[in-house]
Amino acid sequence: MMGTKIRNFAPLPNLSLEELVPKENFYRRLDRKLDLSFVRDIVEDRYACSGRPSVDPVVFFRLQLVMFFEDIRSERRLMEVAADRLSIRWFLGYDLNEPLPDHSSLTRIRERYGLEIFRRFFERIVEECFEAGLVWGKELYFDATKVEANASFDSMGPRLVAVEDRIEEHLADIFPEAVRTVQAGSESEIAIMGPAGLEREALAQTNASRHRWIAKCGRQQREVVRWGYTRIADLRVSATDPDASPMQHKKKGSSRLGYLTHYVVDGGKARVILDALVTPAEVTENLPMLELLFRSRFRWRLRPHSVTGDAAYGTVENVAAVEKAGIRAYIVLPNHDERGPLLSMNEFVYDAEKDLYICLQGETLRRQGHDYKERSIRYAARPSACNVCPLKCRCTKSKKGRWIRRSFEEEYLERVRGYRDTEPYRKALRKRQVWVEPLFGEAKDWHGSRRFRLRRLEKVNSEVLLIAAGQNTKGLLTYGHRGPKRPAQVAALRPPAPNPYKFYGVRRHRDRGSRRPARVFQHPGWLLGNQVS
Repeated sequence: MMGTKIRNFAPLPNLSLEELVPKENFYRRLDRKLDLSFVRDIVEDRYACSGRPSVDPVVFFRLQLVMFFEDIRSERRLMEVAADRLSIRWFLGYDLNEPLPDHSSLTRIRERYGLEIFRRFFERIVEECFEAGLVWGKELYFDATKVEANASFDSMGPRLVAVEDRIEEHLADIFPEAVRTVQAGSESEIAIMGPAGLEREALAQTNASRHRWIAKCGRQQREVVRWGYTRIADLRVSATDPDASPMQHKKKGSSRLGYLTHYVVDGGKARVILDALVTPAEVTENLPMLELLFRSRFRWRLRPHSVTGDAAYGTVENVAAVEKAGIRAYIVLPNHDERGPLLSMNEFVYDAEKDLYICLQGETLRRQGHDYKERSIRYAARPSACNVCPLKCRCTKSKKGRWIRRSFEEEYLERVRGYRDTEPYRKALRKRQVWVEPLFGEAKDWHGSRRFRLRRLEKVNSEVLLIAAGQNTKGLLTYGHRGPKRPAQVAALRPPAPNPYKFYGVRRHRDRGSRRPARVFQHPGWLLGNQVS
């Protein structure tokens, strides 16, 4: 006889959600390791003192972590999964008979918080990694990856339709009398200010004129125009996502709209992400590097020994700034001169005492002048000597002789070239491939970071900060209970505990009577770096 199952569900008396979730469940382990009560303090100014109680901010950020770990792409789908999973209900703190928040509430909460709250949440997770001893702080690795935008390339149109990008210029053309100009101070004010005040004023104006990538959410410098080069994003813009810019897709061979995600990763075994930033795809990788480096250095009180990056970061400005700060720049330097058939600059020998170059035939190239715009010095040979040289076809095609440019910071470039033959340099480049790139692959394959689900720079930056915070949380769960094997920088933001065996170790060292003289392992540019910083 064939049986028929009758669906009859009776209430379960004396049964709680605490008993239904297994003891070794993942979310139980996450709840034990990560205390999110701190989010109430960082979002306190976003709420009024009276009115209807809102969704608990702790519940909101727990839902964001669930979205990260479950690879969910929308708030609607997130609440559907939360309603079906007992473990997620337990993690959120909602009983079986309690209604969960509506998905539309999560969208409004995210818009109310803004990018600042998500960055503070990410930094608080980094502090948890510091307290767990997961941050080494001696090596920093930089890299960026392309991420598709949530917009179609067919939505591109003339940039004139995007009034928001040129609202001030548009209003200034219509109402020129309303444009206010700032007048310079009088001679009496300058006299009272003095030389020191003038120097501070000039430094303040220089700092104010610099482009702040993090403060401006990674926006492009539209006011910077290169001679003879026009960016496509300066002429066309997407009506769906105006902040996204065209990028070339390697595998599919077509142009798509996208962004660049930049990571600063610690060299410890836990691979803690110290900072993250999203810029349009038109922004080259090397531009935000210095701001990310020095922000990570001063925000987390780090003294890194080396900074590692690929050839995309090997600009003169980046290398010089890193070396001046007393940090070894393990960065690949691209040699553009070797791409052509002519002899490169490396084939010439520089004489520092006489300040000249010597070619392969022994002819000298003497200084001819400075180019302060490109920050270089020009050296040229005599045209009469070059025209009769047997190597002219390999050296130059000009009738005026061979000339080369030497950068003002060439000494720092030569120092970095000297690192190429050292094992720490080669090891750092090998380590970068297994330290940063797998983090991008993990975010794309497992956590939906191949294509952004949100639009505009503020929102995609918030999305990336949540993904980076989730990846750091995975490091806390993996290494938090035992710590990495390598010595880590523990509690960098708090004073270290006193070591009762410190002086005992000093006495033992003195009793051994070592005759080896003490050596100071210090980079020659460290003092200069302290003065600059």
